[in-house]
Amino acid sequence: MAHNDKPESANEAQDHSQPLDEGGFFSLNDVITAGRHQLTRSEHLLAADTRRNARNLLASAKLLALVVIVSLGVFGLAEYRDRLSRAPCVDLRAASRCGHGHRVGLQEPRSRRQAWQQPGHRLRPGHTPHPYAHGRPHLRLLHTHAPNGRIGRSRGSRGAEAKKMGAPTPSNISSLAHLKKHDHHDLMLAGISSAFGAVFGSPLAGAFFGMEMCFIGKIDYTAGIYCLVASFTGYFTSLALGTEYEANAIASVPGMTPRTVAIVVISAIIFGLTARLFAWSVRTVKSLYGRIITNYLVRALVGALVVLAAYAMLDAWKYAGLATWLSGAGFAGNTTLADAAIKLVVTALTLGAGFQGGEVTPLFGIGAALGGWIGCLVGIDPSFLAALGMLGVFCAGLNVPITTCMMAIDLFHGTAAGFFVIVAFISYLTGGHRGVYPAQRIISPKRRSLIVDEGGTVADAIERHNDLIE
Repeated sequence: MAHNDKPESANEAQDHSQPLDEGGFFSLNDVITAGRHQLTRSEHLLAADTRRNARNLLASAKLLALVVIVSLGVFGLAEYRDRLSRAPCVDLRAASRCGHGHRVGLQEPRSRRQAWQQPGHRLRPGHTPHPYAHGRPHLRLLHTHAPNGRIGRSRGSRGAEAKKMGAPTPSNISSLAHLKKHDHHDLMLAGISSAFGAVFGSPLAGAFFGMEMCFIGKIDYTAGIYCLVASFTGYFTSLALGTEYEANAIASVPGMTPRTVAIVVISAIIFGLTARLFAWSVRTVKSLYGRIITNYLVRALVGALVVLAAYAMLDAWKYAGLATWLSGAGFAGNTTLADAAIKLVVTALTLGAGFQGGEVTPLFGIGAALGGWIGCLVGIDPSFLAALGMLGVFCAGLNVPITTCMMAIDLFHGTAAGFFVIVAFISYLTGGHRGVYPAQRIISPKRRSLIVDEGGTVADAIERHNDLIE
């Protein structure tokens, strides 16, 4: 090919920085040399990629091993230690029974407790971390047991208070392993998933709970594989330790008719509003104590007396402690509106007084009782609406719609999948930017009208709302 000053097309343009032979073509040696350079460059890139992938794989394997250790350890030695530390309180309350014949609180031997560190404090500058986030659980956690402050359990599991005690294990392991910030974050989320999967017998829900509970409108998929492994490991470990989960079944699922859908939607709105009332009640009681009594020891004493007085005046001793009967009664249609209301009041008084307890299990009990009552009221199988009540109040209280859908599969095998999704998202929207976890960061506001809350936390949204009212 003749070499022209002006190529006829771009394809004919050659890189003139390369030496050409007398005929205007590359020489064979030049082609071989260029090929060798390209091969050498490819080999270097491949070697660099291999080393980088090997390092990443090693780091992932290390973190995965730590996740398994956390999941096994928390429900192994920690469970045994917990049973020993809880035994004196069990004996004391078993002997006294508060002067009544009800089996309450810690007498139920089939229990799981696990600690967790809510990583939400990492999301808000200046936010005080959980007092048990970086050390051993304080003995004062046991003080909640004496005044019947233990809040309850569902399906044979403890509530969220168990997860709050699990954080020292993943946190300490993270420190010992000198994990980097992102690995520490993933391990903490995995610890949450492990706790939830084992505590509630819901491994699928547990996997998503760790990824979803820190944010509103976002799922942290970067920790997905670790949360999944942790949740199932915690669940199977809990089973191996002898946990027997108390399952409530849906007797019958109504057809997807306009009337049924309308009832489910209205019920979901009620469940969302109930969760808001729950969160508001706890927050209000806590605020009142904080303003009136500055000394936390005096506040604890007064709070305990108020809780006991409430039980006495309402004759509500059967609502104390675990109150495992509440969910079962809701599924059987043997609850009233008063059952849900009383449980909400005594729980708010207990948590608001500063006693460490759970939020999740009371939400289950309140939701089941409320749903069962609505079912009887509208002529639909109470077990169906009790199940929806459990899910709806839980979803709105914790702002976790995907976790709620997964829990429906875990607990009820997806027998009413369409209704589960409706309740999850309607209650989630009804709950607004409220909830039991004030450190949750709002990534995607639930409604356009709430866009002003974007980027802040639930606590920020509540404070802004209070400022507008004032």
